[in-house]
Amino acid sequence: MLSSALSIRPLLVAIFVLMTGSGFLSTLIAIRLEQAGTPALLIGLVGTSYFAGLTWGAFRVEALIARVGHIRAFAAFVTVFSASSLTYAVIDYPYLWIVLRVIDGFAMAGVFVCLESWLNQQASARTRSTVLAAYMIALYSGQAAGQFLLNLSDNSPDLPFMVSAILLSIALLPVLLTRMEQPFIQKTVPFSIKRLYKASPLGIVGTLATGAMLGAFYALGAVYVQRIGMDLSQVALFTSCVIAGGVALQYPLGLLSDRFDRRKVIVACLFVAALVCAGMALLQLPVAGTIALGAVFGGFVFALYPLCVAHSNDHLGKDERVGASSGLVLTYSAGAVAGPMIGSAVMALWGPGGLFLAIGGIALLGGIFGLWRMTASAPVAAEDQQPFQSLPRTSPMAAVIDSRIKRTP
Repeated sequence: MLSSALSIRPLLVAIFVLMTGSGFLSTLIAIRLEQAGTPALLIGLVGTSYFAGLTWGAFRVEALIARVGHIRAFAAFVTVFSASSLTYAVIDYPYLWIVLRVIDGFAMAGVFVCLESWLNQQASARTRSTVLAAYMIALYSGQAAGQFLLNLSDNSPDLPFMVSAILLSIALLPVLLTRMEQPFIQKTVPFSIKRLYKASPLGIVGTLATGAMLGAFYALGAVYVQRIGMDLSQVALFTSCVIAGGVALQYPLGLLSDRFDRRKVIVACLFVAALVCAGMALLQLPVAGTIALGAVFGGFVFALYPLCVAHSNDHLGKDERVGASSGLVLTYSAGAVAGPMIGSAVMALWGPGGLFLAIGGIALLGGIFGLWRMTASAPVAAEDQQPFQSLPRTSPMAAVIDSRIKRTP
């Protein structure tokens, strides 16, 4: 299957470089605001604005891409993101940064839709798993590697923003020079929230909780570790280990959910996440202990989104899965918009540990809801469960790739 990955290498190189150049910006911006003495609530608002832009863009960029084509649209989105990255270095004003983060989120949504619709065209029944796996490896490894660019701040506070802009510009080259045929975007119409909940209550509640937990972490995780005394290099290592932990446990937990009642795995993940968060919030741990718990946190929380998608698909017909998965992306994004504000509010009241008190509280409530659902309805028979497929929390196009290929005989 190596040939399948090689056939999409321009897209893989582009997403790796893009995520290296952009994936650390949430952490960097939170650090800069924290160092400037910005209140936690304002840091949370800056963080939530990115997810607001991502949500807005994920369902609004298709018309632009259809009008000008994938290559031109991709170039426009990346150019805007690159210019925004430089603006952070030029103007140090938090309220402008709120606007810039909305723009960043919108641009990144456009990037995801462009690249994932290309992957949709390139994938086939035989190469589905390879294409998705290669894409996720490129995405998350780029995001993890980019965290170490935070260390450039030791030499110059503005240098990481400049390097981000450089990498984003370089990421244009593989796509601008590709000879792959430009794809058509498959329209996706998400289910209504009511219809999604009726089909899979735990699927939608678990997805909403996951969005809130990860949105809060991405926006404020760096603030937490700085306030408990970690230096910049340790912040980078902590964030990178959380992402690495998330990648490492997705498939083991997914395969486990294929063999047993998937609800039990989702509920277990939520309760383990709540327990880990309690440790992060209440215990005075050494640096190594905090990083280790962070990796465990990432492992169980990152797995929740694809588990919830798989659980929802267990209750749907093949023709319904694209709309449902698109609706779950929207639900996740809604949670991610709310999460930073919840986390920052609790931090303002309880100090740095308040972030993980908030995240743990969300996980605990989700787990309790899952236990109730297990008593209220019978499980899906193991032979009727759909095979688990790890999916990124990016745009509806990722769901289209998976659902489209599953229908291929």
